[in-house]
Amino acid sequence: MSTLSFTLRAAPTQVLDLSALIPSKLAGLSTGGIERLPLGADPHVPHVGDVFAVSGAPGEAVAILGGSPLLDYVGAGLDAGSITVEGPVGAYAGRGMRGGEITIGGDAGAYLASTAKGGLIHVKGSAGDFLGGARPGDKFGQLGGTVLVDGSVGERAGERMRRGIVVAKGKFGAAAGSRMVGGPLWTEAGFGPRPGPLLRRGTLIGPSVDELLPTFADCGRIDPVILRILSRYIADVLGPLAPKALPGAVRKLAGDQATIGKGEILLTA
Repeated sequence: MSTLSFTLRAAPTQVLDLSALIPSKLAGLSTGGIERLPLGADPHVPHVGDVFAVSGAPGEAVAILGGSPLLDYVGAGLDAGSITVEGPVGAYAGRGMRGGEITIGGDAGAYLASTAKGGLIHVKGSAGDFLGGARPGDKFGQLGGTVLVDGSVGERAGERMRRGIVVAKGKFGAAAGSRMVGGPLWTEAGFGPRPGPLLRRGTLIGPSVDELLPTFADCGRIDPVILRILSRYIADVLGPLAPKALPGAVRKLAGDQATIGKGEILLTA
């Protein structure tokens, strides 16, 4: 499989839009044509060749050698193939992606996987606020696909998320699952304060909650079959990166009763 590599010449000094650097958009372009692609909509933004040294041939894989929090929209719209980044990225990575795989070697900025419909994103660092969330103007946040974060997650993860799965080995920040309408958020380390504000549907899974909203009702311990199905599915998707299988019995907190209350927080500890 051929790989097209983009090596940062120097640390960027302005926000850059890397949405053009996905395999399907680069297919058939010459090296010169790739170097002339603008990194944003503004007529004064730099072009690819100003920022990156380009090597290799277009194919199914893109490698970005060197990262920065100023690299926005990495893998946005990805439909097939793979994108690997050596370091951190900025906001909107994987936005609207439909397939393929993105691997981020450092931290990811805000709105990771917003409006994503498919594919897999693996963040080896931590993720910023609104992971899988809807940004202003979006009806919903994440719509499908799987996100794995090795570190922690910022505030309001899953804001208006409708489908998809987010797994974090670290802790979620405050208000995870805000206005969520579907899909699980699963953490091995626990949730920060007040998860699930206006949670309509969907499931938050983790060992603990720092502070619970008063609009969640304790339903006692349950043994849902769906957790065993979810564990097997995640094991198939993530392989050796998958978290430890969920226990059979969990404590269920139903809410948010301030809205239709069909969501749930499942405490595994």
